[in-house]
Amino acid sequence: MAPTESLPLFPLNTVLLPGAALSLRIFERRYLDLVRDCGRSGRGFGVCLILQGEEAGAPATPAAFGTEAVIEDFDTGADGLLTLRLRGARRFHVQRTRVRDNGLVTADVHWRALDPDDVLRPEHGLLATLLRTLLEQIGGSAVAVTPVQMDHAAWVGWRLAELLPITATQRLGVLQEDDPHARLDRLLSLIA
Repeated sequence: MAPTESLPLFPLNTVLLPGAALSLRIFERRYLDLVRDCGRSGRGFGVCLILQGEEAGAPATPAAFGTEAVIEDFDTGADGLLTLRLRGARRFHVQRTRVRDNGLVTADVHWRALDPDDVLRPEHGLLATLLRTLLEQIGGSAVAVTPVQMDHAAWVGWRLAELLPITATQRLGVLQEDDPHARLDRLLSLIA
């Protein structure tokens, strides 16, 4: 088994998926410190769904699976709060967590394997059609999708899991699945 790596966590009431964008407003000292440390080290941090607790205040209990968040951009909002534009990167499995003195949750994680470059299977063609329809409804840059992307099983699965109106728990189930075709099967069962 691969060695674990320490990763600071940012538990949220949402599931960040690989390739997905997320905007955050940062106001708690522990998370301001986390962003500063990530800026210095050039590393990301983990986003996990909250299983118990709240986003602010006492440390929340995070789900055992999450996604590395990479900071793409930052700014200060009109209210003076730090705003971050994040992008989901690698998936991880939490082995154990600790809470620092400042309330920041850190975890020892195992990184999940990167998705294979598998082609979309015929039984999942309906999902690619659904995704294309959703992207056309969104419009803008979302429509600028290449045929290669629409044939890539993992990419179609992640984008559908991001856009479909499913619960955070269902999205977490998709995130936990290592096989992109099994992910697509799960999504197919959710829309059937």
